[in-house]
Amino acid sequence: MNPMSELLRRSVRVALAGLFAAGTGIALAQDKAPAKPAPAPDKPAAKPAPAAEKPPAKEEEPFWAAGRPKTDAAMKMAPVAAHPIPTAADKLPVSKMKLPPGFKVEVWASNILDARGMRQGDKGTVFVSSLFVAGKIYAVVDKGGKREVKTIAEKLFLPNGIEFHKGALYVATPKDITRYDDIEAKLDSPPQPVTVFDKLPGDIPHGWKFIKIGPDGKLYFPVGAPCNICDPSDKYAQIFRINLDGSGLESVVKGMRNTVGFDWHPKTKELWFGDNQRDWLSEDLPNDELNRVTKSGQHFGFPYCHQGDFADPQFGWGKSCKDYVKPALLIGPHSAPLGMRFYDGKMFPAKYQNAIFLTRHGPWNRTEKYAADVVAVFIDANGNAKMEPFLTGLVENNQYLGRPADVMVMKDGSLLVSDDHNGAIYRVSYGK
Repeated sequence: MNPMSELLRRSVRVALAGLFAAGTGIALAQDKAPAKPAPAPDKPAAKPAPAAEKPPAKEEEPFWAAGRPKTDAAMKMAPVAAHPIPTAADKLPVSKMKLPPGFKVEVWASNILDARGMRQGDKGTVFVSSLFVAGKIYAVVDKGGKREVKTIAEKLFLPNGIEFHKGALYVATPKDITRYDDIEAKLDSPPQPVTVFDKLPGDIPHGWKFIKIGPDGKLYFPVGAPCNICDPSDKYAQIFRINLDGSGLESVVKGMRNTVGFDWHPKTKELWFGDNQRDWLSEDLPNDELNRVTKSGQHFGFPYCHQGDFADPQFGWGKSCKDYVKPALLIGPHSAPLGMRFYDGKMFPAKYQNAIFLTRHGPWNRTEKYAADVVAVFIDANGNAKMEPFLTGLVENNQYLGRPADVMVMKDGSLLVSDDHNGAIYRVSYGK
């Protein structure tokens, strides 16, 4: 069973269990009530009226299935479940991966269930978040060339978003953002988290976060649309920023459906973000987007316009795509862009300097699977973007061998790639 639908089913089961318990309490109270006198012998007891039969409870539709066509092919589609236990290091698909000449990939760490977001601490610790399967935050420590994985927080609510700043680890869930102070000195006995911001909506659909501190020293986070396609209130479909003490909430981007990765150009300081577009319109429409923010408050189209030129068949009436910011790059239908970073290391060839490395998780609601890769996006002086394959080879026989989720530039210039499908992290390096 896929993790998202299982999460929702658990909530439904809990609610039903509560109702059942309440009903049982009523029955017990009736059992303890004084007995009614028996009818007189000459008056036969009236037959009780037959109990009304209740229709069986209808199972709640998971949010990802809203709008799904009732065709056989579509009804078979569901989010791709990650492995319930991490893949053993010697079984990881490194030999299948393909890279440009001069690059090599190796297993950097394994046994990290549901590995998603990554951040590196000042002392070299690599912090790793998880999402649907694990609900944990990990710390990976290098012990003389061998990596030890520690769990520093667990039983968290979809803790995808993490950030490291001045010794503190920030963790975002759909409900709040907290901070673990001086964390690298306390990996074996983590401190209690300090609440930074607790006014997030808390929705499960597109509620998980990617967080990052911008060049202005503020903490940026998205609040995705709480639906596949809808016209939500002004609490949703935006990227916000706050001061590091949680004050000063303001909107930076509007019309954003669901971003799980963004970063700032090292030279221009412009914000770029990936955006996952709506489902169930078509297998080939709309394309997911890479967007460039040139000024605060720009609107990128959701839910009225998709991929810059396609009006939504439900919410696009009376709207014009020319009124919204067009994507800098279309990156494929349902390709699922997640983590992204501008490359500012020194190891890779000069052509990669200031390029974006972007993970495409790969579609689940598309008959033909593709992506599950890392692409390189090159940006010219005018902001024009073009995309090239970088790490590929993880789709075989229309199945995913792995699914890249995030990328991170290490201090030595190498690139880490997390794979939540296998619970692993790979290291890409370059040498002539």
